[in-house]
Amino acid sequence: MPDGFTQTLAERLDSLSELEVKEAEEGDILQNGHVYLAKAGWHMEVCKEGSVHKIHLHDEPYREGVRPCANYMYESLADCGYEEIICVVLTGMGADGTEGIEYLQTKKTVKVIIQDKESCVVYGMPGSIEKHKMKHKSVDLKYIANEIILNVGV
Repeated sequence: MPDGFTQTLAERLDSLSELEVKEAEEGDILQNGHVYLAKAGWHMEVCKEGSVHKIHLHDEPYREGVRPCANYMYESLADCGYEEIICVVLTGMGADGTEGIEYLQTKKTVKVIIQDKESCVVYGMPGSIEKHKMKHKSVDLKYIANEIILNVGV
């Protein structure tokens, strides 16, 4: 994702959503009803600090050929205080997210929602989840937000 893209995307999604959507910043404290997009060019992880969960951004080397890398973020959730994690995998090239979700499933209860093939521009990432038999539900892009809300109780 090019620099500036995630900020613009977050602003656009925020204008369309009932939830607050923002580009993640170092030290953000996770709040219910909020969506945090990984910042272009930075890996994002979630760390439990005391009674709160915070976002940490890292500029470590590219992983899976990308930065941010979904695997990096999913793996960080293995040590969080949440017992159940909802993972949503949207259109994208490659298999980023698959290894991270596989690892996360060994530590937490995980439900995986993927964007359906028909609404994807590129079915690589969701297709990899399906190939590894990790999906719980496949949903058209226009219904993804509703599916998230149904699963997180917002």
